[in-house]
Amino acid sequence: MLPQKQAEEAIVSNYNETGELDAVDEKLEDNSKSGFSVRSFLWHGGSVYDAWFSCASNQVAQVLLTLPYSFSQLGMLSGIILQIFYGLLGSWTAYLISVLYIEYRARKEKENVNFKNHVIQWFEVLDGLLGPAWKAVGLAFNCTFLLFGSVIQLIACASNIYYINDRLDKRTWTYIFGACCATTVFVPSFHNYRIWSFIGLGMTTYTAWYMTIAAVVHGQVENVTHSAPTKLVLYFTGATNILYTFGGHAVTVEIMHAMWKPQKFKYIYLVATLYVFTLTLPSASAVYWAFGDQLLDHANAFSLLPKNGFRDGAVILMLIHQFITFGFACTPLYFVWEKVIGMHDTKSIVLRALARLPVVVPIWFLAIIFPFFGPINSAVGALLVSFTVYIIPSLAHMLTYRKASARQNAAEKPPFFLPSWTAMYVVNTFIVIWVLIIGFGFGGWASMTNFVRQVDSFGLFAKCYQCPKPHPVVPSAPSPQHH
Repeated sequence: MLPQKQAEEAIVSNYNETGELDAVDEKLEDNSKSGFSVRSFLWHGGSVYDAWFSCASNQVAQVLLTLPYSFSQLGMLSGIILQIFYGLLGSWTAYLISVLYIEYRARKEKENVNFKNHVIQWFEVLDGLLGPAWKAVGLAFNCTFLLFGSVIQLIACASNIYYINDRLDKRTWTYIFGACCATTVFVPSFHNYRIWSFIGLGMTTYTAWYMTIAAVVHGQVENVTHSAPTKLVLYFTGATNILYTFGGHAVTVEIMHAMWKPQKFKYIYLVATLYVFTLTLPSASAVYWAFGDQLLDHANAFSLLPKNGFRDGAVILMLIHQFITFGFACTPLYFVWEKVIGMHDTKSIVLRALARLPVVVPIWFLAIIFPFFGPINSAVGALLVSFTVYIIPSLAHMLTYRKASARQNAAEKPPFFLPSWTAMYVVNTFIVIWVLIIGFGFGGWASMTNFVRQVDSFGLFAKCYQCPKPHPVVPSAPSPQHH
């Protein structure tokens, strides 16, 4: 346990020297310890609780509205089992990422590497532990996933607001919310999402329980049917959406780096996932129970729930939360772009914000091209999340500790519930094989088949995806004329 203890002590003792925190942030941290500071309370987070709120808030956002749609493809039993299965799998790979971060940090600090004003990211961890080839792979998958993750949040904003105000089509709403979400360029880092993470989780909690209660109170629609699973393509499409649901830890390293004591992150994601289960399982089950196969043509659960003040409140709260989640997904992309153009060390918030704006433009454009709320989640889950969140961390962990000397000097030993390196290798190998075959293979085939079907049905740049068709106006009969 000695190497592990020394590594943890090194990370904690050196954090103020090598971490992202600059002199202003150090002063804020001192204030938070010595007394109450409004600015610290709202703006500066780095505790275990901040990390938990960030993980839980970021893990479930717009996908909450598409899980009933997935249940209509999978069936009730498969939907529940796969949520629990992928939730635990995602928690395990988040744990692996945290272990690799601590290993990388400990090795670099022994070399006296200075991370002042520098945010460590996942691709840098891969580079430091496994070399430039892994850095390239990690960077490509992570950035592409976060890019489309941001696209999905923008699509969801337009999809949701339409159910309150349908005077504008969804494409126009995408233009509007693209401009709104661009303001996230002014948020410097994950430290500064403290109050937003707390508020965001409250919003998803309200929405999830609103969906549950509204569906139960509404009751089952007349002649409701629950025929799923019926087709393999639908089954694996629904499964990959759930894989996507619990794959929100593409920002794990950035959240860890924002912590004052990042070695305490190890089990935070698991605890966050257990809370998320209390939101996703009841809401998806209740809505599917109430509406059954109708959900196959309604990827957004709001479209079937009765229109009233409670639903409008949930829509508004989800819009705000999607704005926050957009920022979560985009912030690592901002960091990468800043490093590419040499602006990452700039302390001016305004200059960094201006430098970040080009990142938002392709996100805005892609959201207009592919407005397929629901199907795009499954496609991203199969093609990107499967590698970014499940396969790459598992392989990276196995390769990092493949030598006996690496295992002996590991900054983090195997966890207490799996105290054997062999057992860890078995679990990691299972994840790689399962996700490669089921998630990427079958899931990729099914989700892309469904995605192409949406393109064929609605076309690219669809003006109003899955909007109800307007009823034709029947001309009134002319009144008889008397001569």
